[in-house]
Amino acid sequence: MCACNVSAAEQPITKSDADTADAVPTTQPTLLTIPSEKLFAVVTARAKQLAAKDYVAAPVIAVDALNNINYQDYRAIRFRQDHAIWKDESLYEVQLFHPGFLYKNPIAINTVDADAKVKNLPFKTDYYRYDGTAAPLEQEITAALGTTQLGHAGFRLHFPLNNNDYKDEVAVFQGASYFRIVGPDQVYGISARGLAIDTALSSGEEFPVFKEFWLVKPKPEDTHIVLYALLDSPSVTGAYRFEISPSTATEVTTKMQIFARKDIKKLGIAPLTSMFYHGENSTKFFDDYRPEVHDSDGLLMQSQDNKWVWRPLNNPKQLSVTSFGYDNPKGFGLAQRDREFNNYLDTEAHYHARPSLWIEPQGQWGNGRVELVEIPTDTETNDNIVSYWVPEQPLKAGETLSFSYKLSTFNAALASQDKARVLRTRIGSAALPGEENPPPKSHRQFTVDFTGDNINNLSAKLKLLANLTLNSGEISDKTVQQLPNNEGWRVAFKVAPEGGKPVDMRLSLTLRDKEVSEVWSYVWYPNDVE
Repeated sequence: MCACNVSAAEQPITKSDADTADAVPTTQPTLLTIPSEKLFAVVTARAKQLAAKDYVAAPVIAVDALNNINYQDYRAIRFRQDHAIWKDESLYEVQLFHPGFLYKNPIAINTVDADAKVKNLPFKTDYYRYDGTAAPLEQEITAALGTTQLGHAGFRLHFPLNNNDYKDEVAVFQGASYFRIVGPDQVYGISARGLAIDTALSSGEEFPVFKEFWLVKPKPEDTHIVLYALLDSPSVTGAYRFEISPSTATEVTTKMQIFARKDIKKLGIAPLTSMFYHGENSTKFFDDYRPEVHDSDGLLMQSQDNKWVWRPLNNPKQLSVTSFGYDNPKGFGLAQRDREFNNYLDTEAHYHARPSLWIEPQGQWGNGRVELVEIPTDTETNDNIVSYWVPEQPLKAGETLSFSYKLSTFNAALASQDKARVLRTRIGSAALPGEENPPPKSHRQFTVDFTGDNINNLSAKLKLLANLTLNSGEISDKTVQQLPNNEGWRVAFKVAPEGGKPVDMRLSLTLRDKEVSEVWSYVWYPNDVE
């Protein structure tokens, strides 16, 4: 229930949660009482009831003073830290985002205290500082609102992540069903989402929205926090429970139940959204002083039988959708493996410190596929990479689905991955220096470097073999050699495509018939070269 343009006369009356599952506050603080252990059931009942009704889009703010805020003024509006929710009462504090500008459909945010009392947090200008060019807006907005009650554009959680003296941002929920998390010494980059619907279909993508939140107040020394969310869209509704636990990594244990209003063509579970502009494997020219620009550089997957697959990301010339079929996968995620500043040279964006995110299913997810969507982009401001799980059976109108998973931050590698991993992928012309009749530009030289504790100290006299397969085209000049200073092993080879057909390749290292590395998976499009 969105707290948009609701007058004081429309306040919900005080009720017990036993009276009705739909009696959740949307505007002013109330005396509603819901024990936190019952909240998921209450929100689930709300979602189920909502799914049985026609979808009603959240109303747009009917206040010109908010709708007309420009980019510069919005950036000059800052939350007052001394007004943080639960300030000095727990390890966590909550700061709110101002409605208006791009955020014209405010959401309701509620807190739940130790006595199970639910209190709504209505928007008020007192929460914010209006600096610089935004200074005149404070009085203008206050006067324009009158008795109108509004929600917020989102919120962020603060926690002493990197030291005990300062509460860093550890998570932010803002916009549709998007949220971002960071681990120690990381900066925001990749985003997670509650749900993806019809991504990369010609009919257009649908973006569900978290329309209401319930934040359970932690005890003073609690290192985790629990929050609940109600999701809504034309096709689906849903209830979500997030338990956020920052430590050496930040983990978000997620429980969700969704209800379909209508048939859904493609359902994306645990979606991750990122950006890849250019990197070490790019074959297009980018007029950029920075060698690489990306939030993530690859998709990592783990099967039930512990086979690991690494798919380097690309900024393609045309939309690319790739699927990887699995039965009960152990996990998947988008990673920023390259953590070297010198490979980015960006002192503002800090791409070398962007988080990697790993999805670990809880319980049996059954058959389905991990899907990777790569969208062409000519700027780093566009999130052009999406990955998610698609169940084998489509969701039909009137049906419900439940999923649980753990979302975790990491850096270059997962501690659970004991096989060698791909260090870098580089692509160049297959022509020899000075060759009089060079092959076409579509013929490529690939070098794939692997590294890992299990192979780096092997003797160069041992014979590591490259298991390389492709669906079309021809391979030549394949070699395997040890890198200097025990930094890993390189597989080099040339590929000659068959006409304009894409070349789908898989490569791994074996020692005495045992696979000792993850599988490098890559598709070369002959028209990608410039």
